[in-house]
Amino acid sequence: MSEQNAPYDVITIGRVGVDIYPLQTGVGLEDVTTFGKYLGGSATNVAVAAAKYGLKSAVITRTGDDPFGRFINRELVRLGVDDRYVTAVKGLPTPVVFCEIFPPDDFPIYFYREPKAPDLVINPNDLDLDAISRAKIYWSTVTGLSQEPSRTSHFTAWEARGRKQHTILDLDYRPMFWPSQEIASEQVGKALQHATIAIGNKEECFVAVGETEPMRAADALLERGVELAVVKQGPKGVLAKTKDETVEVPPYFVDVVNGLGAGDSFGGAFCYGLLQGWSLEQILKFANVAGAIVASRLECSTAMPSAAEVEEILKGMN
Repeated sequence: MSEQNAPYDVITIGRVGVDIYPLQTGVGLEDVTTFGKYLGGSATNVAVAAAKYGLKSAVITRTGDDPFGRFINRELVRLGVDDRYVTAVKGLPTPVVFCEIFPPDDFPIYFYREPKAPDLVINPNDLDLDAISRAKIYWSTVTGLSQEPSRTSHFTAWEARGRKQHTILDLDYRPMFWPSQEIASEQVGKALQHATIAIGNKEECFVAVGETEPMRAADALLERGVELAVVKQGPKGVLAKTKDETVEVPPYFVDVVNGLGAGDSFGGAFCYGLLQGWSLEQILKFANVAGAIVASRLECSTAMPSAAEVEEILKGMN
């Protein structure tokens, strides 16, 4: 099989935008004078992180037909992500995202996604179902279930994939995108029937299965049918559980600059570890360090570490 026709290592689907992040920390947006412009969006960041590890990755998303949309396509290509599934929606602006940076643990985020985000206008006929089915890892996020036609497209993709190994649901729940938590819980419950791996923090697990205690949350996710449940616990590390194995790894502490991209870096690193065939403990240790590295940097997509950077830290921890 030619390289061109080989399956993707990772395909993600979901949110994209332009992160407009302040270059001053510890002050509100009203007092910020300079900003940096970066590629952003959770599913997009995961694809970028995967590409940084040398994986063949693509993202399925949509932008506005505007300069920011063109920036997104250009930046994806520069960062090694296939942008063939990134198309423009006429009449809708590309989303922009602002944040405030109050280290170590306060990072208010402001999404400008009105009247509707183009990444929620992914239609079923926009999907390359063959590529989705053949991908070694297919990564979706809960945000994509918040509105139509994106919701139907997500379920169409899952049906085509048929619960193939490494079908990952990122429980990434942001309340501002949903009419209510009850609707989100209902949709996540349906989505879990199609996933083989679920990843989320304690609050996201509560939306998914009504549990925040990590062990109970992991058990509840397994009861919903996933084969691997990963519960991120922030400063307490991360827990992962299958029907036969339970693994907990401690955190790797850094001086936090901006915590907003850590979860996406964890996700990309997790994908890399899966495809290396590592043990669950090894995957979690690698992903934990990768997430911490990005938390120690300002931006998200362009802050993703290389495998060598992560491995150098892991060597020092042994």
